[in-house]
Amino acid sequence: MRAVVQRVSRASVTVAGRVVGAIDGPGLMVLVGVTHDDTPEKAAKLAAKLWGLRILHDERSCSDIGAPLLVVSQFTLYGDARKGRRPTWTAAAPGPVAEPLVDAVVAELRALGAKVETGEFGADMQVDLVNDGPITVILEY
Repeated sequence: MRAVVQRVSRASVTVAGRVVGAIDGPGLMVLVGVTHDDTPEKAAKLAAKLWGLRILHDERSCSDIGAPLLVVSQFTLYGDARKGRRPTWTAAAPGPVAEPLVDAVVAELRALGAKVETGEFGADMQVDLVNDGPITVILEY
């Protein structure tokens, strides 16, 4: 499981002209990629790390200040462009495997007390955000 985490001052996801998820104020934009050997246990570890990750202002975490998270599935995090000019996506888990695991990250975050907004799995999404810092961290489990 791989995540690109950005500290943001705001972020939103739009599908077909309709905002499906948005956060205002300080929080985290999280792009989540799933590979073939990922498990619900890895999803729970990722959620716990996201909730406690101290990258907000004054080295605070979402759990410290109740900051929201916007979680968006992104299979392209497992793209491989080492050969040629066109990435391959063979390391990305197929939808029936990936979707429940992304949902598990979201469910675990909510169980920890997080306010979580999401994108729409498998949709063509437009992501709008203001990266604050800029701060971007890559997590991998």
